[in-house]
Amino acid sequence: MKIVVLDGATAIGTELSFDAFQALGDVSYYPNTTPDQIAARAGDADAVLVNKVVFDQKALDACPKLRYIGLTSTGYNVVDLDECRKRGIEVCNVPAYSSSAVAQQIFAYLLEIYNKVSRHDARVKQGDWQNCDQFCFYEPQMHETMGKTIGIVGFGGIGKRVASLAHAFEMKVLVHTRTVRVSDREAYPFVIFCTLEELLAKSDVVTLHCPLNASSEGMMNENAFRQMKDGAIFFNASRGPLVVEQALADALNAGKLSAAAVDVASIEPIRADNPLLTAQNILITPHSAWAPVETRARLLEIVYQNLEAFQNGHPQNSVL
Repeated sequence: MKIVVLDGATAIGTELSFDAFQALGDVSYYPNTTPDQIAARAGDADAVLVNKVVFDQKALDACPKLRYIGLTSTGYNVVDLDECRKRGIEVCNVPAYSSSAVAQQIFAYLLEIYNKVSRHDARVKQGDWQNCDQFCFYEPQMHETMGKTIGIVGFGGIGKRVASLAHAFEMKVLVHTRTVRVSDREAYPFVIFCTLEELLAKSDVVTLHCPLNASSEGMMNENAFRQMKDGAIFFNASRGPLVVEQALADALNAGKLSAAAVDVASIEPIRADNPLLTAQNILITPHSAWAPVETRARLLEIVYQNLEAFQNGHPQNSVL
């Protein structure tokens, strides 16, 4: 089997590799691939491994031998699934591999905002502690997590993990989700399920963990931010287009929100004219919440298992 990795750089970083895949076939590796390079690189491939390379009808036409598309991601919107069904091409993704990592990032944001660790570190190193006439000093508006209310929008694997961590940090947990399952009520008795309007009005921290679709795109708009508590905090480590970015910037600049943190943008990489880059009191990370080395190693292991299962005639994690 000829296997072509078309954009593997993001998954492996500097610590990992696709070397193990040689056990499954003849592997060609490319860190990145543009649409006009697909035919030359994967035109005779039996299997391709992709993350952001789009496999639409044109790309599929350029790869007539293709039998398998392995995604190094959970999302599969880059693949024309209907066309793959017609052509008998299997498509497999990697679900739920990064739930703990993304939840960890949410609390990295929250603790940075509440404890102001980097600000204190900078001030110590610039001499403020040396010159202090007290045994300590501290930034104003430090807060405890205990007793605060976190509102989680979406209750898939990541939302559930955030809820569990929030409970451990002694926070009250509100959840808005399209479908409230009896099993979730039983497994998470500390969670209060509510409407989105109630969640926005009552939460000290609002964090998005829901899919991007026609009904959720732009859900956090000017009206939604207006419904939030004065001084609340907002996080988005889900998908950038869930948020109207100018509305978020306006809410921060007007002081409606005390802080925000985002790991995603409406267009990625983020553009220079994105209003969040100049907004007040916002942390921006480069879609990296999923990227701890252990998380990426887990990702590659599942990608390997998916391809091996396909070769053995028993596909797993199929999205068709």
